[in-house]
Order: sequence, then C-alpha cells, then structure tokens
Amino acid sequence: MEGSRGRMAFIPHILLLLFLLLITTSTTTSSTLRRPLKPCKTLILYFHDIIYNGLNAANATAAIVASPAWANRTILAGQNHFGDVVVFDDPITLDNNLHSPPVGRAQGMYLYDKKEIYNAWLGFSFVLNSTDYKGTISFIGTDPTLNKTRDVSVVGGTGDFFMTRGVATLMTDAFEGDVYFRLRVDVKLYECY
Repeated sequence: MEGSRGRMAFIPHILLLLFLLLITTSTTTSSTLRRPLKPCKTLILYFHDIIYNGLNAANATAAIVASPAWANRTILAGQNHFGDVVVFDDPITLDNNLHSPPVGRAQGMYLYDKKEIYNAWLGFSFVLNSTDYKGTISFIGTDPTLNKTRDVSVVGGTGDFFMTRGVATLMTDAFEGDVYFRLRVDVKLYECY
C-alpha cells in the first residue's frame, strides 16, 4: 500500500512536467513559424504611366480598354473614373526621372471600382531585366488613390524573385491631370528563395 501511494503522488509531478514541456515546445514552434520582422530583400522603383488620350499615341504606355456606357475609351470617365479598365506597359526606373534608363516594365491592368471616391484595383507584374535583377514580381490589391501611401500584396515572382511574397507600398510621386502619373513603389519581400 505504501509503495502504491508513493507512485500515485509521483504522477501529478510527471503530468506537470509533460505539460510544461508541451507548452515550451509549442511556444518555440510558433515563434519559429512567425514571419521575420525584417524583409529579406527591399527595392525602391518608380513606374511611369502615360495614358492614351487620343493625341499622344507615340508616347502612351497605357490605354483604356473598357469604359462605362456614359464614357469613351480616350478620356477617363467622370464619377471618379468609375468603370474604366486600363491596361499598361510602363517603364520602370530606379529614380523618378522618366528619361532614366529603364530597368524593366510594369505590365498589367487597373480598374476604377468606386463611384464615391477615386479607388482602383490593381493586378500587375514588374518584369525586371537589368544587371542587378532578372525576373518578375507579381502584385495584386486595392489602391485608394487619395491616400498618401497604399499597400498592395506581393503574391509571387520568377527568376531572382522565385515564389517571393511581401508587401509593396505605393505613393503617387507625380501626376499631370489624367494623362501622366508616376508611382514610387517600395517593395519589401519577406519570403525569398
């Protein structure tokens, strides 16, 4: 009887030890699975969008390909451009000068999807082909254009950016009416292979 009680008193200590071991293991595992706070790669690039307006075919890098019934495809629609769909093939530069040598192209589309305020939905890729980087980075997300900075998701890539993920902060660096705008894109990649 005496030996049986001693063993029974020992069981809660074993259970407590196993419980503490389980908590320690799960804490260590979850902390190693968290995303790093520091990006593994950062880039700051500029892309320059020149929308075709019926007069600038030689310089245009973007065109309205769909518009609402009340608008046309050479001038952005009223009502905050609601309903316009624009495709683009814009030069990307390392600085904010349109005439700097391009390091790639921004290719994709944006569509204006709100009547009340300027808001666009973006889907595009940076196609980079320079001495520093070769490959693509793919972006997707909403762009509330009146905000000073906006974040869109980096959802993948190829080449030097194979299967990368992260976030890109967009900032309108310049605009000239409805014909030209320049975006500063601060890319922070958190998964690099």
